[in-house]
Amino acid sequence: MAKMPAGLPSADAVFTWSQQLTKAAIYGGIAVGVAMALHLIAFWLLSRAARFSATQGDDLFFARIRMPILWLMIAVSISVAAENNALIARVWGEIGRFVEPALFGWLFFAMVKAFAAAMEQRTEADPDELAARSRRTRIAIFSRTAGFMIVFVTVALVLFGIPAVRNIGTTLLASAGLATLAVGAAAQPALKSLIAGIQIALTEPIRIGDFVVIDGENGRVEDIRLSYVVIRTGDERRIIVPTSKFLDGSFQNWTRAGGGITGSVVLPIKPGNPIGPIREAYEALLTANPDWDKRTGALQVSEAQVGSIELKLVMSAAGPTALGRLRPAMREAMLEWLRENMPDALCDRV
Repeated sequence: MAKMPAGLPSADAVFTWSQQLTKAAIYGGIAVGVAMALHLIAFWLLSRAARFSATQGDDLFFARIRMPILWLMIAVSISVAAENNALIARVWGEIGRFVEPALFGWLFFAMVKAFAAAMEQRTEADPDELAARSRRTRIAIFSRTAGFMIVFVTVALVLFGIPAVRNIGTTLLASAGLATLAVGAAAQPALKSLIAGIQIALTEPIRIGDFVVIDGENGRVEDIRLSYVVIRTGDERRIIVPTSKFLDGSFQNWTRAGGGITGSVVLPIKPGNPIGPIREAYEALLTANPDWDKRTGALQVSEAQVGSIELKLVMSAAGPTALGRLRPAMREAMLEWLRENMPDALCDRV
């Protein structure tokens, strides 16, 4: 009988390895199939239960965590199969120490984001705009803080699985204080902004949707991150401001408290003209404007000079956007009324 060339595996070894691979593939296939079937059944039942909910938050939550749970169930099923198969145990022992922490981190991160999205959706139905903006701000900041912590811990756990850098993972988890000092020395401004973001969530000097004025620029707070705030101006520019600036310096918040906002328009007229008809016309035109919130509306003589009298048209609106429409509209309407009814009252410097 011819002998096998030196260095090549024998037929029995090849057959044994073939049997082991086939057995491992069967065990692994069954484990993955069972996991996918259980996942399908579980989410079918959850989707049926979610139909009885009055809100869409449950559907949104389940949609966000569907994929992380699927892969985590597959990983768990492979771990169970590894208990009964040496080849799967050998391969999964090398891969699982990286995959399992990453999958758990993915699941927790998805759960935080799903919970935040569901809470934001419930907030949109709140009739109290001030309370809704307050909740949106807290949800955004705290969900991002939790997401950052989950990513930090997940990376540290993955590092535990690498022998060459295991000490780095130990340092990140067991010596967090020293790590914080080291990072703080190198990135003090970034940490300052990070802490300022949490302070903003707790003290609420600004909220998402507030109209603010800072460094001569005004606009709506579009987003609040842990380290910076995005302000959208009226001409659609985005101003990026460090969160620490809102705590260290002064700024204007036009919508800090509820109840709308008040503004005025100055209208100069010539002396000697009656004020009563102008006041009546102003009140009638203001009442007809849909942007007026009916809180404040008055015509006052703010100043009297030799050549002119300044009439201050005071008006209020629900917010800065409505007031921005109301003020020029009322100025134009009053000038048109004066032109038609009292043309002699128009001042030359209008």
